[in-house]
Formats: sequence, C-alpha cells, structure tokens
Amino acid sequence: MATEGRKSVNPVVRAPVHSTNASADPEAVTVSGARRTVSHNSENVIGQKELAQQVPGQNILKAVGQLPGVSYSSTDPLGIDTWGASVYVRGFFMNQLGITLDGVPLNDQTYATTNGLNIANAWISDDIGRVSVSQGAGAVDVASNTNLGGTMQFFTSDPKDKAGATVSQGFGSYAMKRTYVRVDSGTLNSTGTKFYVAYSRDFEKKYASQSPGFMQQVNGKLVQPIGEDSSMTAFFNWNEAEVYGSLDKSLGSIAAYGWRQELLYPNYALAYSYAEGNYPSGWDNLVSGNYTQLFDAGQSTQDYIGGINFDLALTDRLRWKTTLYAHRDISDTTYSAPGTVSLGTGAPLSEQVWMSGIMREGFNSYFEYKIGNHTINTGAWFENNSNNSGTYYFNEPLLGEGAPLKTTGPYDVYGPAFATGWAYRWSTNTFQYHVMDTWRILPEFTATYGFKSLLQTTAGGDYAYDPTGDYSGLNAPGPTGSMTSAAAFLPAVNLDWRFLKGHELYFDFAENMKPYAASPYASATEPGPWMVQTQAQFNQLKKTLTPERDFTYVLGYRYTGRRMVFGVDGYHSDNYNRLLSGATGIGGADQGATFFNSKHATQWGMDAVLTLMPVKGLSVTNSVSYNHFAYAASIPVCAAADDAGDCTSYGNLRGKKMDGYPSVMYKANLSYTWRGASAYFDVNYYSKRQYSMLNDTHVPAYWLANLGASYHFGKVGFLHDVTASFTVYNLFNAKYIAMMGENGFPTTGDMQSIERGSVREYFGTIKAAY
Repeated sequence: MATEGRKSVNPVVRAPVHSTNASADPEAVTVSGARRTVSHNSENVIGQKELAQQVPGQNILKAVGQLPGVSYSSTDPLGIDTWGASVYVRGFFMNQLGITLDGVPLNDQTYATTNGLNIANAWISDDIGRVSVSQGAGAVDVASNTNLGGTMQFFTSDPKDKAGATVSQGFGSYAMKRTYVRVDSGTLNSTGTKFYVAYSRDFEKKYASQSPGFMQQVNGKLVQPIGEDSSMTAFFNWNEAEVYGSLDKSLGSIAAYGWRQELLYPNYALAYSYAEGNYPSGWDNLVSGNYTQLFDAGQSTQDYIGGINFDLALTDRLRWKTTLYAHRDISDTTYSAPGTVSLGTGAPLSEQVWMSGIMREGFNSYFEYKIGNHTINTGAWFENNSNNSGTYYFNEPLLGEGAPLKTTGPYDVYGPAFATGWAYRWSTNTFQYHVMDTWRILPEFTATYGFKSLLQTTAGGDYAYDPTGDYSGLNAPGPTGSMTSAAAFLPAVNLDWRFLKGHELYFDFAENMKPYAASPYASATEPGPWMVQTQAQFNQLKKTLTPERDFTYVLGYRYTGRRMVFGVDGYHSDNYNRLLSGATGIGGADQGATFFNSKHATQWGMDAVLTLMPVKGLSVTNSVSYNHFAYAASIPVCAAADDAGDCTSYGNLRGKKMDGYPSVMYKANLSYTWRGASAYFDVNYYSKRQYSMLNDTHVPAYWLANLGASYHFGKVGFLHDVTASFTVYNLFNAKYIAMMGENGFPTTGDMQSIERGSVREYFGTIKAAY
C-alpha cells in the first residue's frame, strides 16, 4: 500500500529490480524538513511533489513523461483521448512494459484496447499516491505478459484516518470543466476500518472544433487492518468515457491544408458532399485520398476493475501477499467511412465501428521469507482473458432525412449493421511463476537475483467476415487456431553497491519474453499472427514464429547529497524476433500491410540527471537522454504494393531506426515553494522522430513548455486546505506532432496516422477540504 505525503527528491530516484513498496523500504532516505524520500538503484519514484504539478484530472502518464528516457505524447492536454496518448520508455512502447495498479496488470495483450487499460481509465489521478518506474531490466515478480523494457507500478492512496471530504472544481480553455469529490470515512472502529469513495467528471472540447471529450469515474478503497501487522484492502473503479477523436493527419495534408485541420463534425452536409466525390482539388495527390477529411471519429468505453489485496504476516519472518482481481471492458471505436455506401439508406457514407470487449479474471500470490541476510520471494500469477473484436458498418441518413449517428452511439438508429468487415474472439490463459532472493552480502552491498517462467496459450480467431470483400477487403475467412508462448527460465540480476556516503553504483540484467498478441489487424505496435489473410499463412507462422526475447543491461551511478542529486546510467538491449507491421497504403484502415519478423535489433543509450537544491524551497532539475536503436538484420520489406496487394518494390530494414521515438530528449524543471505559494516551469525537447520504417520520412523536433502556480490558503471558515492553482499548457504555443502511428506506421513515405498536439491552453482549479 502507498503511504500518503511521501515525496521523491526528483523525478529520477531508483530501487532494486524487484517491485518494492517504498513505504516499507528500510533504506528510504528522508531529507529532514523537506518531506522527501529517495529510493535507490534502478527504480524511479514519482511522489506527491511531482504529481502536484499536474493539472487536476490530467493523465498521470504526463508525470511519468518527466522522467529521463520517457517520451509521453497526448493530443489533448488532459489525456482523456487515450487513442491519442502514448508512452515510450527507452525505446519500448507502453504495450512492451509491465504496468500494474495495486498489483493488477493493466496492459495484458488484447486487441480490444490494443495496449490494455490506460491508467487514466483505471483510477482517478487525484487518488494515485505514488508511481514506481523501473527502466530497462524490469522485475520478475510483476504480474505482466508484456514486460520487455521495464515496469510502471501505480499505487492508490490510502483512506485517511480522519473523516472528511475533498472537493475541487476546475475550469479551462475550450469549455473545459472538471469536478472531483472524495469522501473519507475516517477510522470507524477499534480495528482501524476505513474507506473512501471518489467521483470525477471531466469535459473538454477540441481547440479546432466543437467535438467534445467526456469522462466520468467512480473509485473506492477499503482498508481493514488484521491484527498488528496484516491487512486486507479492497478497491473498485468504474469509468465511462465518450470521446470525439482528432483527425488523423498525414505530413502531406498538414503541408497542404495547415495545422488546424479537424474532423468536419458537426457539418454533416459538407461531409456528405465530400463523400459524393465533391472534395477539393489536390486531394488525389495525397496518400489519404478521400480520407483526408472525415466527418467524425472517436471512442466510447466502459471499464469496471476491482480487486482484493491480502497482506498477511504468518510469522515474524514469513509474509503472504495475494491479489484477486477482475476487469471488464466494453469499447466502441468509430470512424466515418466516406465512399462506403449505407445499404439501408443509400447515403454515400457510413459509420465504421470497431466493437470490442474484455473479460478477465486472475490472481497474483507470493510468499516472502526472511532468513539471515536473505529475503526470498516466490509466487505465481494466473489470468484468463476472454476478448472479442469486430468491425461493423452502420447506416448514415440521407441528407435532410435525419440527424447523423452520434459518434459515441447508439449506432442502430437507421437499422442494424449492414456489413461485417470481420469479427474475432479469443481466450487466453497466462501463467507466470517467479523466485528471487535479495541477499545483503555486506551492509553496503546487495545482490538481488532470480528468474520467472512464463507460459501463455491463446486460442481463437475469425468467426465472421464479409465474403464479398466490398467492405473488409477480404475474400476469405481470416485464420483461427491456437498459439503457445513459453519460456522456462527468464533470469534477472541486480547488484547495488553504496561504496561511500551518498555514492551508489548499480547493475541490472534481465531476459524477458513477450507472448504473441491476439490482434486481428495490422497494428504497428501490437501485430499478431492472426492479422494474416489466410489460414494457410497462419499455419505456416505456427511452424516458424518464435516469441520475442529481449536481453537488457543497465549500469548506473548516483550521488545523493543534501543540496544535490546526480545520476547517470547507460543501457544496452538486444531485441530478438520482434514482430512488425508496416502499411503500404492508406485509407481508414491499413491497406497492403506487411507483417514480418525483424529478427534482431539493438539499442543502446544513456540518461543523465542533475537536481540542485541550493536554498530551501528551490529545486532545479535538468536531464538529457540519448537512444540509438537500429535493426541489425537484413530484412526485405514491402515498400509498395499494387491494387491486388502484391508487392512491387522492396526496401531493406537493416540499419534503420525505430519509428515514433526520439533519439535525443532534454527536460528541465524549475520549482520554488515559499510558505503557501509555489510555482514551477518545465520544458521538454524532443528530437525528430522517424515516421516511416525505412526512415525516408520523419516528424520534426519540437520544444514544449508548461507553467504553473498555486497558493495554499489553509483554513478559510469551516474549510481547510483551501488551494488555488493555475496552469498554462504549451506556454509558447508550439506547433508539434504529438501522437504517431495510431493507425500504424508507413513502410515508406507518408500515411494518415499522426495527430498534432494542442495549442496553448489555460487551466485553473479551486480545491478545499472539510
């Protein structure tokens, strides 16, 4: 369980390769008077100080994005549009990390949400107490089947001992409104029972259109102490989001029509005319064609996630910790489809809806035994995941004969779906076992070593399709069958040496495997064997494919002093059998997509960070990161295809950089607190990012700055902790590309698969408790 009020000294603080509850870490260092904690080793702890610099309600991944080596992007300032929000950590995308909430895995492999459940939909950001990020080697005891390049562990805050309530109201640019209410029961009885329930409601419009984003959420947590040293914790979250998306752009469309292109909603008449072929001259010269401008796009999601944690002291040396959980997701993702005629009405466009769902249940249980200078940890994780996904086409009305379909539903206003592009379902069972030992060899030298075993089987595939090919592009059923991924021994080793006061040297190594993804389409970030066109291709892949394995090494040094913290580390990673997908055409879907094994890629890089605290209340942090990722094998990839899908030219992947991730990042944060007033300024630089897999197109570099200030009034009448805050997002109104590859990456050239970041926006919040 997280401990409220603990703050990390800077965005880069570290701990061992295994997951660690910092509130119980005997080596946590407290700097007197500053209420800061410093973890150690390869774990970065984001505490309340960093979280407080966020706009209330902002996706907490924004705070993670301040870490060196982490690239965070979002098309909207709050990160409500999770389709347009992404995180890379040292070259690993967020679906290649192990992400948990109070021990519950969030990003298991499913097509339904591509990258699992985004933390913004899993818990209200105000009620996150702490975030632990391990970059590089990861952790053997984290429940995850996607952990290749590290872990993100989110910990919910605990209920307060004293009964009361907290209320905040936010306002901002483009009709943004945000309400948050939390009620704490306080300690209810002599056993220490306590709980809280919270509600949040977020609303915002796009800067360039009237299309809205809406999300509401309820979460609650109950803590029941058991005896003097044990506890049971129950938690639950419900989330509903109805978000109109942003227009997917291409480099060509931005050059031709400027940065302020947006979806045509609510101008249905113009979208109708475009769908009839009356679009402006020049569109034929763009790879996006008539998809250059769409009427609408967006997503509607509902998520239910909950669990029970038991932390039981069986003896003074033996503890048993268990998490039982369940998660239900219902998602609809939509695009208008110009040129696909509504068969029921005759309208020249229709609404394409990807309908998907997840139902998963699981448990994670382990024992921790202390004997001498050893702490032995062993346990298992099991999960069953049933998920389904399909694409359907719904009728839009003739012009003047009714209102267009609402982007977030219902969709059967003008009749049921008239066509099915494809429909898939799978069942996945995942089992992981781990054992590790933390051995304090000397008071200043600790070794943590262990391994995990991972077994996953996914069965299922295509069960419905459009046999005419008029809507799906298929002329045969998609594949069905099972795929098994297994690794009996995935080792991890960490060495931590505090050789002088304040000086620390650490080393990490880990081998990890990622099982095959249950994905039916050509996702650039989550390709899976079921995306191929025929059963014969799938059967061949079963014989030849090998799950991805990555080997990661980290070597680092840190100095921690009263007025300064400095850290630098270098890393190297070998990636074997990473599956890739690249699009050779564009429309509303990935046409002519290629699917292949990259065989071998290497990356190496370094992060350096310096935090200075010259006087009380002042903190200055600067960090710089460099990453060099290159594919090492000579792999021919399709660079162009004809209308039949046959490749007409090839390129070679060898030596090419990974798309979507910058090679160089610079981040600075200046914060100052004096009595009740505080202010901060942060600025991030991202170098150019490769757009095509063959590196012949790229997205330019950019700077992004934010400014914030707050004042704590304390007690005002019957209220206390009254605080006012003000934030400016994108202070210098930079024009930049935020999300990349949401529809996949092009193999070469251009593609309609990028979204720009928001313009400058202003936010203010009043918060009070009683």
